[in-house]
Amino acid sequence: MEDVQFQDTQSIRKRILSMILPITLENILQMTAGLVLMAMIGRIDAIAVGAIGIATVLYRILWGIFKGIATGTSVLVAQAYGASNYKKLKSVTEQAVIISIVISIILQQFLFWLAKYLLIIFNPSAELLANGTMYLRIISFSLPFAAIILLVAGVLQGMGNAKTPMISIAILNIINIIFGYIFIFFMGMGIRGAGYAYNIAYITAALFGIYVLFSKNGAITNIGGRFEFKLDFKEIFTILSLGLPTSFETVFWQAASIFITRAILTYGETAYAAYQLGLQAESISYMPAAGFGIAATTFIGQALGSRDEEAGKKYLRQLVKYTIILTVFAGGALTFFPRPIMRLLTKDQEVIKIGAMYLVVMGITQLPQNISGVLNGALRGAGYARIPMLNAGLGLWGIRVPFIMVAAYVFRANILWIWIGIGIDMSFRLLFSYGYFKKKNIWERQALIERQ
Repeated sequence: MEDVQFQDTQSIRKRILSMILPITLENILQMTAGLVLMAMIGRIDAIAVGAIGIATVLYRILWGIFKGIATGTSVLVAQAYGASNYKKLKSVTEQAVIISIVISIILQQFLFWLAKYLLIIFNPSAELLANGTMYLRIISFSLPFAAIILLVAGVLQGMGNAKTPMISIAILNIINIIFGYIFIFFMGMGIRGAGYAYNIAYITAALFGIYVLFSKNGAITNIGGRFEFKLDFKEIFTILSLGLPTSFETVFWQAASIFITRAILTYGETAYAAYQLGLQAESISYMPAAGFGIAATTFIGQALGSRDEEAGKKYLRQLVKYTIILTVFAGGALTFFPRPIMRLLTKDQEVIKIGAMYLVVMGITQLPQNISGVLNGALRGAGYARIPMLNAGLGLWGIRVPFIMVAAYVFRANILWIWIGIGIDMSFRLLFSYGYFKKKNIWERQALIERQ
């Protein structure tokens, strides 16, 4: 195979769009499927909704560990692909698969046997605890398959292929909806059926991913040969050193969300409902922009691996440019049309009023948030994985959480100040990312993967 070359602007734009569009469609599909599944769960009873809610919080924390491993793998794969070092690319993928499976099996057992004790942290009623425990134990068996799905997406995205991960997620969600409907309604299995459907969906999507990578004509087999079970602890350490910071970012978010949720609930359930619906509306801007961050990780990693500084700079300029254009329109819609957007989600006038304030603040701060996402993606691609983690930690725990706590509990301030606190955090992150980016010349960074 020839070296990866991506010099002309037209080719760069084409490659960016080939990454962004599938990732955006994938996010939209995830959100739509989530709404459909939640609607089905909601027809069981309120206990079922709450049980799945608290179980999912714990599951997502462990899920974040494997998201981090997949991100670290994606960085190394991108650099190896850019360096045309396909032997290294295969080796990295193999080591990532091995450690993901081993760690996921250990954590699955941890989640299964300690489910009840872990859920007590939410102080649930006896019935809610019993249902949450049952559901969490059932879906714990999907954890190894979730790890594989995330890893396959990371490897393929590192190679510049975002379409296949989108297909994998489509398979997962379609199967989850179909079997969920069958088990919940036709077979009358309720929340237990929802858990079984969840597992079947993840198993199917994971098998599809393994086939894509390691079948006779798979993406990895084609460039490096058959899968080999050989441990390389140096490689594993490199993957974890790049991936675990991303995992900690997820932990930061989950922990902070608990404090933020409790603070918003002091303003009443109406305010919390407005916040939840506002988050859904905000995804109009955030979902496409998230794809630019992933694309930045991929293309900067590839440019660094190929030692093509000029190409990397071109990619980054185009990514920032597209992010600004997208955010001006999407963020502008949130800023200037908040009430019409909220009316699409609810008829409650008080929820619309509070949610509209949230959307105005978020619309204004979408630009710094989304540009920061691109810069953080570029830093990950260059191997500076700890910087985005530090950025998130400082923003959440140094600004957002303290600001909201003081506003809610000390000053009993108007709910608008809660939204402003979130916006200040977003703006700080851009300043932090940009400042570090200017201070460190990432193009002088030696690639973690050498050319063949």
